[in-house]
Amino acid sequence: MKTSDFLFDLPESQIAQTPIEPRDHSRMMCINRATGAISHEHFYNVIDHLQPNDALVINETRVIPARLYGERESGGACEVLLLRQIGPKRWETLVKPGRRLHQGDTVSFGDGLLRAEIMDTADAGGRVVRFIYEGVFESLLDKLGEMPLPPYIHEKLDDPTRYQTVYARLDGSAAAPTAGLHFTPELLQKVRDMGVDVVPIVLHVGLGTFRPVNESRIEDHKMHREFYTVSQEAADAINKAKREGRRIIAVGTTSVRTLESAGASGEMKAGGNWTSIFIYPGYQFRFVDALVTNFHLPQSTLIMLVSALSTRENILHAYKVAVQEKYRFFSFGDAMFIH
Repeated sequence: MKTSDFLFDLPESQIAQTPIEPRDHSRMMCINRATGAISHEHFYNVIDHLQPNDALVINETRVIPARLYGERESGGACEVLLLRQIGPKRWETLVKPGRRLHQGDTVSFGDGLLRAEIMDTADAGGRVVRFIYEGVFESLLDKLGEMPLPPYIHEKLDDPTRYQTVYARLDGSAAAPTAGLHFTPELLQKVRDMGVDVVPIVLHVGLGTFRPVNESRIEDHKMHREFYTVSQEAADAINKAKREGRRIIAVGTTSVRTLESAGASGEMKAGGNWTSIFIYPGYQFRFVDALVTNFHLPQSTLIMLVSALSTRENILHAYKVAVQEKYRFFSFGDAMFIH
C-alpha cells in the first residue's frame, strides 16, 4: 500500500491553533466504521453514543515541560528537548544546534540550577544526556521547562493545562494524547454515572507521533518506540469486557496502540513494555471496537491507524467532508467518533 494513498488537501486555516472553550464544546463527527455513514454533533453528545457496560479506555499520561533553553558552557544559546528517560538521570533528547553539541559538552539551564552533559549520539540526530542537579528533577523541570507544543501550532498557549487531559496523572510524555483533551471532569462523571467502565492505562507519547512517513510503501516505515503500562486491574477489566462481548472503546490512538500491544496474544497482559506497533489497513483488531480520536495529518501513521478500524475510503471521504464543513484539525481540533 502506498503512502500517497493517504494524502488529502487541508487548508492551513483549518489547523487549530488554540483549544475550544469549554473543552467538550468542540465538534464531533460520528462515523459508522462499517458503512461510512456520517453525522455531525458536539463532543458533549458523546454520552448519546455510549452504552452502559461499555469499557472506555483512557491514557493517563501527563506531558512534561520538556523543552529547555540553556547556554553551552563553551558559549552560545541552545535548546534541549526531552524525548524519553533511558536510565537514572539519563535522557534521550533532541538538541539545537546539533552540530555544535558533541560528546563531553555541557549545557547549563537556569544559571546552573540544572546542567546536562552530552554522553552519546542517538537516533535521528539526537543526543543522550546526563543531567546534573540537586533536589527533585521534576520540580526543576516545572520551573525551567516549557510545554513542547506540536510543530504546527504557532500560537503561544496561555494556559499550559489546556495541553493536558483532565485525568493526566503520570509524568512522561513529550506530546499530549489529544483525543482526551475533549473531556471535562463533569462529562467524565456523566459517563461513569451511566454505567460505563472507565479503564485507565498509560502510554508515554513520544515526538515520533509527528514524524512523517517518508517511505513510498507504508510497509517499509519504521515506527518509533513508546513505553506503556497496563495495571492488573485494567487488564482484568478489559479481559472481562471482551469475554462478556461488551464494547471496548479507545480514547485516542495511544490507547489503541497500548491495547493491541498488551493484548497481542489475545489476552490482555498486565505490566509495562516498549511497543513499536504499526497499525494500517489489513490489521485485525483484537480488542478495540470503537475509537474517539482527532483529525490527523495527511500521510501520517495516525490516519493509517484510523483507516484500519474502518476503511481507507470511508476515512478519506470523512476527511473530505470535514474540510468542506470547516472542522478544526490536529491536536487542538475537533473530534471523530468511529463506532
